[in-house]
Amino acid sequence: MKTTILSVITLLVSSITLYAQQLISEKVYSPKMNKEIETIIITPTLEQGKSYKSVYILHGYSGNPTRTYQQDIPNLKQKAVENNTIYILANGNYNSWYVDSPIKAESQYQTFIGEELVSYIDAHYPTIKDKNSRGILGWSMGGYGAIHIGTHYPKTFSIIGSSCGALDFNQFGTAYNEYQVDQILGDFSKLNKQYLTNNTIDIFKTSKQMLILDCGTEDDQMIEMNRKFHNLLTERHIPHLYLESLGDHTPAYWSKSLSHQLSLFENYFNYDRL
Repeated sequence: MKTTILSVITLLVSSITLYAQQLISEKVYSPKMNKEIETIIITPTLEQGKSYKSVYILHGYSGNPTRTYQQDIPNLKQKAVENNTIYILANGNYNSWYVDSPIKAESQYQTFIGEELVSYIDAHYPTIKDKNSRGILGWSMGGYGAIHIGTHYPKTFSIIGSSCGALDFNQFGTAYNEYQVDQILGDFSKLNKQYLTNNTIDIFKTSKQMLILDCGTEDDQMIEMNRKFHNLLTERHIPHLYLESLGDHTPAYWSKSLSHQLSLFENYFNYDRL
C-alpha cells in the first residue's frame, strides 16, 4: 500500500514540468516605427500549462531596460518569482516620453507598448490575456508614460502606477526643452492638450482602472505636480492611492517605491484591492 501511494506521488510530481526563471533580451519589431525595440522579459519559474500576470515597466528619461533591473529595481528578478508575474521592460529610446510623436515618425512608443508589444508578449509568453491581470507602471518620464498609455488603453491595463512621475508639462518651464520634450512633441506653445496628464482625469471616471501615485517629499522637480494631480483626482472623486515619503529624485527613492508598488499590484490582481 505504501509503495502504491509513493508511486502515485512520484508520478504526479514528475508530470509537472517546470522551467527555471529566465531573463530574456529580445528585439521586438514595431510595424508602426519599422524598427526593432530592445525589450527585456523577466519571468518567474514557469509551470507548463499555467498562465501568468504581466506588468509593463517604463524607465525614466535617459534610462534603459538593463539599468532598470540592475539599478532602478534591483530586486526585480526576486519580485517576479515572489509575485508569479512576468515583467516586460521596453527601451523607451532615451527621451521618447512614451507618446506617438506628431513630428517624429520613428518615435511612436504609445502604439508600440500599448498595442504591438502587448500583442507580441501575449503571443509568445504564457500570459493571462485579460485586462484584470495586466498592469503598467513607470517612474519620472516613465510615470508620465504609464498614465498616458494606460489611459489610452483602458481595455488593456487594469492598474497604472506612477512613481515621482513627470506629470505636468505646464509646470516644466525650461525643463520642457532640457528634457527634450520639444524634440518629441514640438514647441510648448503649440502643445496639443491630449498630452497633458490632467486631461486624463475624466477617462478614469469610466475606465474601471486603479491608479497609484507616489513621490518623494524632497523631490523638488516633481512633488508639486504630483500633489496637484492628486488634488484634482480627489476633487473629481476618482478612486486612487497617493503616497508621499522621504526621498528625492534618485534611484535610492524609486527603487524602494517601485518595489512597493509591485507588491500593491500583486494585491490588486489577487484580491481586487490594495
